[in-house]
Order: sequence, then structure tokens, then C-alpha cells
Amino acid sequence: MVRVGIITLLSVIVLLSGCYRAIVETGLPASDQVISKPFASCWIYGLIPPSVVETASKCPNGVARVETQHSFVNYLVGMLTFGIYTPMSIEVTCAEKPAIGFKSGQEDIIVSESNSPGDVREAIVLAAEKSMQSHQAVLVQLP
Repeated sequence: MVRVGIITLLSVIVLLSGCYRAIVETGLPASDQVISKPFASCWIYGLIPPSVVETASKCPNGVARVETQHSFVNYLVGMLTFGIYTPMSIEVTCAEKPAIGFKSGQEDIIVSESNSPGDVREAIVLAAEKSMQSHQAVLVQLP
């Protein structure tokens, strides 16, 4: 009987030691700049999410990748607090500045300052149509 209890306990430990991980990639090229929050505070089993990671000032070209993860240590802290405090780690990779002549596979659409709002709307619709036909990104440059 002791053997069955030990095997059950070891099985539970192995099953609970897995790490939850979610990755979101935007398709933009990644830069070397990474914003990391190893203990972003979640509360009550994640019902109250962590605060927003401010990336606007640190990633002027946007975000290339966001990775959230519950590590073993995060789970351990959550278990010790009975789920009241459940931290997670968040890692944001900033995007590189797109090179001139953005590699879209299609001609870029450039809108000048003298164009009307209707012309801008038409340029965006044209870019969407080109993108749907080629299955590649089409860059619209606005003033």
C-alpha cells in the first residue's frame, strides 16, 4: 500500500510540474530589445490579470512577440498562497524598424498629404485587395 501511495504522489508531482506557456507572434521582424516581467502579479487563480506591460515608449516600432508563462516557481508560489497570488512571467520582444522598401512582395502604396480622406480609404482598400490576392503584406505609407 505504501508503494501505491508513493507512485500516486510522484505521478501527481510530475503532472503538476508542467509549465503553461502561450506565445503570440505578430509577424514583424524581432529586434534584440526584450521587456521582461518575471513575476507579473495575477490574483485569485488569474481572475484578476496582471497590469498592462507598457511597450509604447520602449518599442517604437511595435511588438514582434509576446510570451506568457507559468513556470514551476510561479506555480509553487500560487500553491503556497492557495491561489490568491498566482504570478506569471511575461516577455515582450520589440519589433525592428521596417527597412525602406518593405519586403512585401507587392508595390507599396504611398499616400501624400494632399490626398483626401476618400483617397486614403481607397488606398487601404487597394492594399487589402492586393494582400488577399498575393497572401503577402502590402505597406500603406501615410503622411
